Amino acid sequence: MRSALLQSSGRPGSTVENLKVLDEAAGRAAAAGAGLLVTPEMFLTGYAIGDDIARLAEPADGECADAIAEIATRHGLAVVYGYPERDGDAVFNSAQLISADGTRLADYRKTHLFGCFERDHFTPGEQQVVQAELDGLRVGLLICYDVEFPENVRAHALAGTDLLVVPTAQMHPFQFVAESMIPVRAFENQMYVAYVNRVGREGEFEFVGLSALAGPDGVARTRAGRGDELVLADVDPVFLAASREANPYLTDRRPGLYGSLV
Repeated sequence: MRSALLQSSGRPGSTVENLKVLDEAAGRAAAAGAGLLVTPEMFLTGYAIGDDIARLAEPADGECADAIAEIATRHGLAVVYGYPERDGDAVFNSAQLISADGTRLADYRKTHLFGCFERDHFTPGEQQVVQAELDGLRVGLLICYDVEFPENVRAHALAGTDLLVVPTAQMHPFQFVAESMIPVRAFENQMYVAYVNRVGREGEFEFVGLSALAGPDGVARTRAGRGDELVLADVDPVFLAASREANPYLTDRRPGLYGSLV
């Protein structure tokens, strides 16, 4: 499955403009043969928008979800997008997967909130592994800081995730996460990892780009720079199966030795 990574911060504070950016990117991705388009964390509204997070938050089946379902259907590709999800009085930092026929397949709420900014504006999610089947692949969702906890990614590996999609808002000076950690996560867990970042300055944050799709051999199939960019790479299930056969980390584990970790 060809995957398109939309590295962009869009227009922080404007869902209308960000839907336009998404629509245009979906057209380019579909024309290039992509079956999946992934946006960064909080792409729908912007990340560093303060109290507007709560104002712009919508339920998982809200008006913007319907608009994105229409975009996915019109262009014939699945979409993963980051957004603030409202559920009653709580607001979650979420990512939703919508299929090419407009079906909402999976909704994930970020479990590990980063810093005071996120803890002040979001409620942490409680479900570690969220997955859906897409074009013969098992797709899992995490968000940004979540992927820096090896337990989260290993839980996905043990649950059979083939492609781990990680919308992110990764900032200076932590670019080593994009450059080094993501390929290692893909290798040690024998999966593909799509890590899709914001760019530029928003409020107190400077996002560093460097979005990548890393394979189970620890090699980035594509790597964006520091600006707005749409990059594409293929997820190959045949190569994934061969890599898992050659690198049997999961079957060679000895869980009985790991009790002290928890």
